[in-house]
Amino acid sequence: MPSLLFVVFALQLSLHLINTLGVDTINQLLWILYNKLPTPTSSAAQKAQVLKREVLRLKREMGAVSAQDDFARWAKLRRQHDKALGDYEKIDGSTKAQQTKFFAAISTIRWVATSGTRLGLQFWYSKQPMFWLPEGWVPGYVEWVLSFPRAPKGSVSINIWDIACASMIALVSEAISAAYVLITKKPVPKAEPVAMPADLQQGKKEL
Repeated sequence: MPSLLFVVFALQLSLHLINTLGVDTINQLLWILYNKLPTPTSSAAQKAQVLKREVLRLKREMGAVSAQDDFARWAKLRRQHDKALGDYEKIDGSTKAQQTKFFAAISTIRWVATSGTRLGLQFWYSKQPMFWLPEGWVPGYVEWVLSFPRAPKGSVSINIWDIACASMIALVSEAISAAYVLITKKPVPKAEPVAMPADLQQGKKEL
């Protein structure tokens, strides 16, 4: 069984990574990986991607054809574009409903595996010392703080160890970010949610 000290540290590290990367980014990556597997939504998701590329292709072709000089070809492309866009929206709407359920399930699992487990450990092991301090090493009131809320006096409680891990991880993360900026002369990249291409959004507005 892994050490409780390490388990608490690993949970805090996981929470820090989740907060740093962003929940939306992680959900999107997991959704992509989920649809790479033979799952109930993989076929619809792949078809939606094919239709999206088709919509964008037809959109570009429409932009390259003059509606006045070659109206017949432009009208044909417009009909194909509208049909592909309609099919895409139909499949995408169904996929989005499944995606919402997937995100809800992932959020629940993530909370139970990280924050829920952390809170459970703090409750279950609230009276157990993580480790003992050398006798007389710190004043009595400091011993009381370090053993808060219910660990034996003279020891470090799981709650205080959890706070110490979170603080240390945050400090190391800030140091790594500062070093990255100094070495590369670039700001630290931030995760952003995946957005729909502008061309596709424009295609929807024109309907």
